[in-house]
Amino acid sequence: MSRKAGILATTYVAALVLNLDVTIVNVALPSIARELDAGTRGLQWVVDGYSLAFAALVLAAGSLSDRFGRRPALVLGLLGFAATSVVGGLVDSTGALVAARIGMGVFAAVVFPTTLSIITNAFPDRRQRAAALGGWGAVVGAGVALGPVVGGVLLENHAWNSVFLALAPVALLAAVMAFALVPESRDPAAPPVDRPGLAVSTAMLTLLTLTVIEAPERGWTSPWTVIGFGVTALLVALFVTVERRAAHPMIDVSLFADRRFSAASGSVTVTFFALAGFVFLITQYFQLVRGLGPLDTGVRILPVAASIAVASVLGGLLAPRLGTRAMVTSGLVLFGVAMLWVSTAEVDTSYATSIVPQMVLMGLGIGFVSTPATESIMLVLPPARAGVGSAVNDATRELGGTLGVAVVGSLFSSVYAAQLADGAFGSAPSGVLDSAQDSVAAAVAASGGDPALLAAAQDAFLSGLAAGCLLVGALCLAAAAVAVATLPGRRFVAPSPTEDVARDDVVVMAS
Repeated sequence: MSRKAGILATTYVAALVLNLDVTIVNVALPSIARELDAGTRGLQWVVDGYSLAFAALVLAAGSLSDRFGRRPALVLGLLGFAATSVVGGLVDSTGALVAARIGMGVFAAVVFPTTLSIITNAFPDRRQRAAALGGWGAVVGAGVALGPVVGGVLLENHAWNSVFLALAPVALLAAVMAFALVPESRDPAAPPVDRPGLAVSTAMLTLLTLTVIEAPERGWTSPWTVIGFGVTALLVALFVTVERRAAHPMIDVSLFADRRFSAASGSVTVTFFALAGFVFLITQYFQLVRGLGPLDTGVRILPVAASIAVASVLGGLLAPRLGTRAMVTSGLVLFGVAMLWVSTAEVDTSYATSIVPQMVLMGLGIGFVSTPATESIMLVLPPARAGVGSAVNDATRELGGTLGVAVVGSLFSSVYAAQLADGAFGSAPSGVLDSAQDSVAAAVAASGGDPALLAAAQDAFLSGLAAGCLLVGALCLAAAAVAVATLPGRRFVAPSPTEDVARDDVVVMAS
């Protein structure tokens, strides 16, 4: 195996296991709800605990890997990820599972930015780099989409915890590959960690996620919710102030003045917001509304995985020819149209003629956005600072995914609970109604096979699904309009990174 092939194989395996973990848990949510007595809010935290820790720490982790070495960060992060995955598979309560998921997110934050920065430094030629990033984007997108499939296969014959235990050996394999195949690279001039920025950003993201997830229970206009959003806004302003004054900021906020950087970051955020929100709901739709098993559910999401893989590679190849603007805009439009179409779903919607085309449009949209937008982000910084650029790209993905589950899940919960109270469950005893409103799985179980109650639960679910999809579809179309006005076109020429590589980056070939 050639040196570059080994680098790609290692980074792709590492990226695959991390992104499988993003969605593999989704297909297990109904099982977790039953076995651990978890409500919708608990399930949101099981999903978002991972993404929140990832988003909060990935910027600092990217800077540390630049400074102290990308290969050690990759190896140690993968070993830690494997250990916390085992812990997640051994717990017996929702709170403990959320804690394990947070630990997995911490180590994922250490690993993920190194994959992209290693590729960027290994492929200085733009066309080679675009092809390598296209493969990386295909692996990332396919990992996210294949998570439910792999989870379905595991849950067909094993308990819910198998979706975590199975990740550990793959992470260990990637760690061995990294030690043997990846050359060391680092930026000796990388600054120390911006501790004030890290503290403020973590508090900001945690409070925002907590406020959104708790809003359906406390009320969107309750004092707790209003104060939560208000303090979050203050923390955002404080973060910008701290970063502007810091000698070595965690992120140079002036980068967002570059439209290639800010618009591309925003496009990635919106895309993964949409994807995470969709996967969170659609896996429950297949299992709780249509009565399918975990494996059948996972198999039915394969069209998304296949189209993401194809479109990510095509996006990397076409972006230098057609321009970032054309690719990203078309991708956002495709995704937006697909989500608006999904909002019309019924219990008996045809899988072959409606759901499959919807998923193909989504996959094409993700691929056309992800790779070109990622390249646009990375072009702003020299290869020596690739860890920071990679971390920003990763943070936008995870921030989008975290908010996607939080916002779409909370909107769904609000609409679902209100609709359930207005239907046949409205006349049920208060304890039964409260339980049904807290969890879709509980509502299906409480129906006891009664056609009227089951139909009420399904109708309430579909109302929440429609509300979430309409929100996501409108957001994607709005982002497409912004992309048209801000992203660079076909004639954009990237600055040469040669001088920065020669001057700043230290590469030590592995023995």
